[in-house]
Amino acid sequence: MTPTRRKVLYVDLDNTMVDFGHRIEGLDPVVVEKYHGRMDEAPGIFALMRSMPGAIEAYTELAELFDTYLLSTAPWRNPSGWQHKLEWVHEHLGADEDSPAYKRLILTHHKDLNRGDFLVDDRPNNGAERFEGEWIHFGSTAFPDWTAVLNYLRDKA
Repeated sequence: MTPTRRKVLYVDLDNTMVDFGHRIEGLDPVVVEKYHGRMDEAPGIFALMRSMPGAIEAYTELAELFDTYLLSTAPWRNPSGWQHKLEWVHEHLGADEDSPAYKRLILTHHKDLNRGDFLVDDRPNNGAERFEGEWIHFGSTAFPDWTAVLNYLRDKA
């Protein structure tokens, strides 16, 4: 008997798992002005951000139901962002082999090149709108928070 394949789920980081707005609120106004409209390029912006409400618990549960990966874009002009995203995953989901995110972080500018069944993302950018599976628009009316996403995805596993 062939084992059943678990469906593949991708979860974005910024404003989906990570509370990006929280970090911006705490920045020096000079930095905010300098990087206005491109805050993801501010050095150190990704370090020490808190998680969105319910995100860690939701990801942990979904990792038991799906073949789950974190799929995010790191800013091209902010090399520290790539490192800080990985550090955020280590801090909030764990760095050891028993972590549900262990070696499951994919950083890309082309999310549509990843094959899978579902993508939870707050924006259609970086290929999310062309993702061949189902895009779950986090923060939308249908999926305003992690409770709504979990309620929907539990039945899809």
